[in-house]
Amino acid sequence: MELFYTSTRDNTKKVQASEAVLKGLSEDGGLFVPERIPRLSKSLRELSELTYQETAYEVMKLFLTDYTEEELKSCIAKAYDSKFDTAEIAPLVEVDGAYYLELFHGATIAFKDMALSILPHLMTTAARKNHVKEDIVILTATSGDTGKAALAGFADVEGTKIIVFYPKNGVSPIQEKQMVTQKGDNTYVVGIHGNFDDAQTGVKNIFSDKELEQEMTAHGFRFSSANSINIGRLVPQIVYYVYACAKLLKEERIKDGERINVVVPTGNFGNILAAFYAGHMGVPIAKLICASNENKVLYDFFRTGSYDKNREFVLTSSPSMDILISSNLERLIYRIAGSDAGKNRELMTALSKEGRYEVTQEMAAQLADFYGNYADEKETADRIRELYEKTGYVIDTHTAVASAVYRKYRDDTKDETKTVIASTASPFKFTRSVMNAIDKKYDTMSDFELVDELSRIANVKVPGAIEEIREAPVIHDTVCDRSEMKQTVKTILGIS
Repeated sequence: MELFYTSTRDNTKKVQASEAVLKGLSEDGGLFVPERIPRLSKSLRELSELTYQETAYEVMKLFLTDYTEEELKSCIAKAYDSKFDTAEIAPLVEVDGAYYLELFHGATIAFKDMALSILPHLMTTAARKNHVKEDIVILTATSGDTGKAALAGFADVEGTKIIVFYPKNGVSPIQEKQMVTQKGDNTYVVGIHGNFDDAQTGVKNIFSDKELEQEMTAHGFRFSSANSINIGRLVPQIVYYVYACAKLLKEERIKDGERINVVVPTGNFGNILAAFYAGHMGVPIAKLICASNENKVLYDFFRTGSYDKNREFVLTSSPSMDILISSNLERLIYRIAGSDAGKNRELMTALSKEGRYEVTQEMAAQLADFYGNYADEKETADRIRELYEKTGYVIDTHTAVASAVYRKYRDDTKDETKTVIASTASPFKFTRSVMNAIDKKYDTMSDFELVDELSRIANVKVPGAIEEIREAPVIHDTVCDRSEMKQTVKTILGIS
């Protein structure tokens, strides 16, 4: 059955999946959502016998209905190949009473690879299907991981250019080095004076600039997005929750029909929204545990029903979660508003103008599947050290936020339901914060000395993604003010 997509701000227009992937963001500023969430066509027991790639096809064919079987399988095969350092793609590791779903075995050692390794193929296929003549300009803002994963995915992909904006002093040294050393004739990286929310707002403003759109068309370009607002990012993320639950069933960790909890370190809300969608497809998920760092806007939202970004922006050791405007939450708000685009538009306008909105009691009642909490910097560091000392397993700062929040959840609820924790980045991506958490004595070492020491104490080989930037030259050194983002894009594209 064909599945169409509508905007969260105007559900009178319908587009096919490939068009939603190509556009990234609706013309009205809304996000594309499926008209309905499809149910899995195979049982979890049947899915448990499939590879990751086969599972990806079973999930994605239900959402991307205008892609042919051949097209979709080709995209999947190109995405989930030897770029990943394990044939499992997303291994599950049992540590200290929870199952850590390792989503960092791709080319840039962060969970963004799970979707951004396939998005370029979905997008170029969509361009052919829709007879697009212009070059696609991928414009994206990053809080650290999306940028490198998108750059790696789109580097030298014919018919595309990619421009990534990141907060100049708001990412880890390894994250920055990964981006500014990126090769590819079609790749551009720009640091901005500001935080991630500034970068994300600037990108959204550029997308909605009609005058610029006309200039772009005249010069043979069209914008699209690789941010998690693109439905082509969200759909592949659903796959690993289906795969994880099926794997637990296959390994007899759970019984048929037994429900699991899922804990997700959350910034832009896309990753946990994918788990929510998986649950509504038929995956037996009980509680969705939303873990925040000290930028706890989501914790406050789930506690009070009020979303309020009017607060101090905190730079933490988990920078990919240093976000006060969680863009993908809009998809959930639209759903709990009863797919009422007018109501959703009203709330998003309030967020834009006043920096806050409040959901109704009826809407809040539909958030019962979610539990929100947060971990401060000390709790995050303590959890890294405790887990290492107890088990020898080393986690990154974002995963540590999730792990610390999971302990709070168990203390609060006494719930012993088996639980999957989304492990969203390799500890090698945040070596200084991780190693300082384990022992302050490491603070005197250089970044790459820390990499080697982490490899030694964790007994884990240094990932190729780190080795390749050890001596790599800086290629991208452009920095601009947040008010100069539009002009910077025009200069890069030669249309100024």
